[in-house]
Amino acid sequence: MSEPLPEQRAREQIDAMLAAAGWVVQDYDQFNPHAAQGIALREVPLKSGRCDYLLLVDRKPVGVIEAKKTGTLLSIVADQSARYGESLPDFLNTGPLPFYYESTGVETFFRDDRDPEPRSRRVFSFHQPKTLAALLAQPTTLRARLAAMPTDHPLVTTRMRGCQIEGITNLEKSLAVDKPRALIQMATGAGKTYTACAFTYRLIAHAGAKHVLFLVDRANLGRQAKGEFDQFVTPDTGRKFTELYNVQYLTSNKLDSVSRVTICTIQRLYAMLRGEDLPEDADEISTYEIGAADGRPKEVAYNPAIPPETFDVIVTDECHRSIYGLWRQVLEYFDAHLIGLTATPSKQTIGFFNQNLVMEYNHERAVADGVNVGYEVYRIQTDVTEKGATVKKGFYVDKRSKETRARRWEQLDEDLTYEANQIDRSVVVPSQIRTVLQAFKDALATDLFPGRTLVPKTLIFCKTDSHAEDVVHLCREVFGKGNDFAKKITYQSLNPDQRPAKAETLIQEFRTSPQLRIAITVDMIATGTDIKPLECLVFLRDVRSRVYFEQMKGRGTRILTPTDLQAVSGEDARAKTEFIIVDAVGVCESDKTDSRPLERQRSVPFDKLLLGVALGKRDEDTLTTLAGRLAKLDREITEPQRQELAALAGGATLAQLSGRLLEALDPDDATPREPRIAAACAPFDSPPLRTALAKTKEDAEQTIDTVTLDTVIFTGFDAAAKEKAMTLLTSFRDYIEAHKAEITALQILYSRPYKQRLTEPLLKDLETKLRTHHAAWTEDRLWDAYAATAPAKVKGRSQVGRFADLVNIVRFALNQQPVLKPFADSVTERFNEWLMTKAKTGTTFTPDQQAWLNLMRNHIATSLSIETDDFEYAPFSQRGGLGKAAQLFGEQLPKLLDELNEALAA
Repeated sequence: MSEPLPEQRAREQIDAMLAAAGWVVQDYDQFNPHAAQGIALREVPLKSGRCDYLLLVDRKPVGVIEAKKTGTLLSIVADQSARYGESLPDFLNTGPLPFYYESTGVETFFRDDRDPEPRSRRVFSFHQPKTLAALLAQPTTLRARLAAMPTDHPLVTTRMRGCQIEGITNLEKSLAVDKPRALIQMATGAGKTYTACAFTYRLIAHAGAKHVLFLVDRANLGRQAKGEFDQFVTPDTGRKFTELYNVQYLTSNKLDSVSRVTICTIQRLYAMLRGEDLPEDADEISTYEIGAADGRPKEVAYNPAIPPETFDVIVTDECHRSIYGLWRQVLEYFDAHLIGLTATPSKQTIGFFNQNLVMEYNHERAVADGVNVGYEVYRIQTDVTEKGATVKKGFYVDKRSKETRARRWEQLDEDLTYEANQIDRSVVVPSQIRTVLQAFKDALATDLFPGRTLVPKTLIFCKTDSHAEDVVHLCREVFGKGNDFAKKITYQSLNPDQRPAKAETLIQEFRTSPQLRIAITVDMIATGTDIKPLECLVFLRDVRSRVYFEQMKGRGTRILTPTDLQAVSGEDARAKTEFIIVDAVGVCESDKTDSRPLERQRSVPFDKLLLGVALGKRDEDTLTTLAGRLAKLDREITEPQRQELAALAGGATLAQLSGRLLEALDPDDATPREPRIAAACAPFDSPPLRTALAKTKEDAEQTIDTVTLDTVIFTGFDAAAKEKAMTLLTSFRDYIEAHKAEITALQILYSRPYKQRLTEPLLKDLETKLRTHHAAWTEDRLWDAYAATAPAKVKGRSQVGRFADLVNIVRFALNQQPVLKPFADSVTERFNEWLMTKAKTGTTFTPDQQAWLNLMRNHIATSLSIETDDFEYAPFSQRGGLGKAAQLFGEQLPKLLDELNEALAA
């Protein structure tokens, strides 16, 4: 039999695609209109020529398909299919046909001629008959409604930030001209998910979108997004989103047909398209981790239960960039507009969205707008962290089992030398961890957050779960606190059933508990998770990916009100004006790339190899590698370990598991291969078995170096922070110099001696003008800048509520005083000098008078001056007010007040 011609092969493929989509394919002379709702008639005679396929829905012609052989360039075929639509015989002509397809069976294009600007677009397959019937029932098309939405339904901007308004406005302009993909970059904390809720509401309410898919990277971000939709109040109705539309967060493989928004991980969506069950723990693992375990592109086939037209719009929220590589076909399966949300776009991400970056709102813009806070870098360097160490032979060291954490002593029979990159992996140095934590603790009270009663909310990034375990215990020891003070929040710190709800509880506790001050993690809170009160990030691990590092930094950028901050961090936490990165490993100095290091490693880690098999990566190389590693592991483990693993594997030993994998690959076995491979791989679907195997495969022991004592080499703000602070102060000095003639407070401070008294309203006016001109010119930020650039000349720290410190900041900037210290300290010094001068002249005060003088001093320290009217308010009013003051000081009171104002505030 001769091979079919290329066009015949294309038609066979098109017939199969149509049948899969629910069409009944018939020859023209065998037309049976009762066969189905959708009929695809082949070779229909026209007034001129023949039509390859005529599509009928409910007996009415609705479209045509022009079939071409594989490899044909379809852009020139669109005119041909349009001519077919105009040449229908009279008995079939019910008006202009709306739907046109051109297809080779490999590539298919579709257009709806009712669109404002009909444009052919690539589709995965043909739409189902019921879909075309539903489209015809609508008075206008989705693209027509998108084009009209910005003018017919202006954006209601109630409760929106400027960046959110800009993002939605630009997105709607893009959709109005039918750009299929759009990317919104918004800095972490700027309200990406809120923005998504807002534009999703508008797409459903005003553009008639039937179903929107919201894709997330992992399950905890899906739960977070569901909470955001639950709380979103629609600006034009005042009702909650979920009162108007159903929102489904997918935890199973069943789509809710009445839900208008579906929230789902891309790994679950992929499993659904393939008709497979998702491995038990895969929803909790990021797409990066899955991609590292199984780097094969995720191929999909047509699924009639979830056809390509299921969703009108797909929103991808901070999905790892592999979503646009490995998972690309999952996204491109759907005939939907794609909208990406990210804080840190990579080149690949921008390329996937056709360079249509409709909103570019980076961290710097967010800080300038007061939507984010900025950060400073504080460097801690220790001798062991930088260089490693050597333990001489003869010393005893601990050996710790990685599996049981049991310890034993061992005397070294030769020198033990380890490099910096081995620390906290094969070698643990308690002194190194303790030294870094002690340096951090000391810096909190002096350089970072002096005056705080509670340690600011701090997140410590560790290398591994074992490293995090060491850090959490030493952290409690160094700070002299109990278990409630510092906790580990990692995938391994969940409850015995490993359920994610426990992690959610810990994260919520970290957000709201005044007791839990420090969280130790590896990567569970590295991206996406919102913890607004966080003020300090401590890096005990390096990060090579630029995108990942930016996401980790993003945990600290979010703003919150002073009231909310004080609710969890104490009343002396005045406001969150910045966050601090404590860099103990040089993470801010190491080179960064757009890829994480693991993606370049040729050898797959054992845990990733196991996960890849569970996800379906079962090629010969993978299974042979796994069989070899299992056989080797079987020779290394103890008998109790062998029995424990066999119990988890249904009684099979590692040797048997390895043998079954090799037998499944036996080319001489005549039985079907796929069932053999599926049976051999089935045990690895079990998360407990995979976890136990991965733990057992790790190096059996870590060396605990209890001999080496670490020392601090350097602590202080890094050079970039100093340069940034210097720039801030230079601009501040330039401003006060340029405006000294027009701002009354500056006129007074420039004139020595002062021509008039500086009052609280005048200083408030100066404070307002400074902040209006530059958001970073606050008392706290300026004080920190001087502390970073001239630490020897800065004494003490600006205290809560002491806006009067602005006086000393300006004086210091003008070189009127050699040292910057709190205004209250200056007032106290001058007050003591004034008392001594009085004593020398024979003037003394009774205890009652002295108590009132102390109150007057405190008032001047916060309000710059004191007047008789001030005695009508607390604390004076509680002690008798103006009457009591007059009784104590008599007719000398007015003169005394003038004296104090001049002596103390001068």
